[in-house]
Amino acid sequence: MLKSVYAIPKNRMPMTGEPIPEAIIRQLSGEEAEIDAAKENPGLFSVLYSRYYEPVFRFIYQRLDSKDLAADICAQVFLKAMTHLQTYRHQGLPFVCWLYRIAGNELKQLFRKNSRHRTINIETSGLQLLASEAEESYLDDYHDRMLSILPDLPEDDLLLIEMRYFEKRPFKEIGEILEITENNAKVKVYRILDRIKKMLTAKN
Repeated sequence: MLKSVYAIPKNRMPMTGEPIPEAIIRQLSGEEAEIDAAKENPGLFSVLYSRYYEPVFRFIYQRLDSKDLAADICAQVFLKAMTHLQTYRHQGLPFVCWLYRIAGNELKQLFRKNSRHRTINIETSGLQLLASEAEESYLDDYHDRMLSILPDLPEDDLLLIEMRYFEKRPFKEIGEILEITENNAKVKVYRILDRIKKMLTAKN
């Protein structure tokens, strides 16, 4: 049986108990109907495909050095999503988080086979936030030092850092993508920050 967001008492988010913004409630109610319709008629999956292809493609291409490869993986993501749509259950978060999760798993498989496709996209604002939370001063050489450190991080750690600091995703969404709790996502990120700080210190 499907559990919609309206089954949650007083419009509260699962696990955290936080109020669900009205805009999200309206979005999810319409989205749930579209998903349920696509479960009954796979041809209607095209509505979800059209809406989410671009953000899912960006999520994938952010981590790759090839648009063609990103397009191939994106196509595989939507094929798997359509094939396994019956297993999807409403959890009070946008459907695209589920698609990101599938995309993340596809990328992990790719990087295990060939890590040379892995690309790290770094922007100054993300580095400044990363430096601040790692309790480091954003000096002139910080960019170069981070460029030498980030590629050495394990794939899972790098994904967390990218989503949090360069894509500015909230911990709740990160948790949903990685199939962990919001609090666990926070703990993991701050543990990685501690390791990064030690690595930066070692390079001084």
